[in-house]
Amino acid sequence: MEHSVVLDSEKEKASNAYVMSILAITVGLPLPIFNLAATVIFYFANKKSTYFVKWHCTQALITQLLLFFFNSYGFWWGVRIFLDILPFSQDFLIYIGIVIFVNILEIIASIYAAIYVKKNGDYRVWFISDFVDYLIKQPKSE
Repeated sequence: MEHSVVLDSEKEKASNAYVMSILAITVGLPLPIFNLAATVIFYFANKKSTYFVKWHCTQALITQLLLFFFNSYGFWWGVRIFLDILPFSQDFLIYIGIVIFVNILEIIASIYAAIYVKKNGDYRVWFISDFVDYLIKQPKSE
């Protein structure tokens, strides 16, 4: 993503896109929809912002969307075990362990992204950023 001069206020807003997902995780940890909802709200609140801010809000949103599906599967699997629809199994424990590990990695990556964007202006998640480039076209004027 090429930029001309990125203002500090833009860096702050873009950084907040990653912070929002961290805050949502602490509030809504048992229910994965809270993380996604908070990021969606922040995305729409900044949809008419600059390209730089929209780009980072979109990257944070896609990251949360992927995590949402991963977390939701584990959540609903756990609900079915709790309701005695499915038996408790070692497979469930392994999956939940992986979910916890992936969420910890995501928290660390979000903290890093928030700090990096605020200081340096750009952060690209290697498996998501190309897709974000495809979705969010850079205007000719920026």
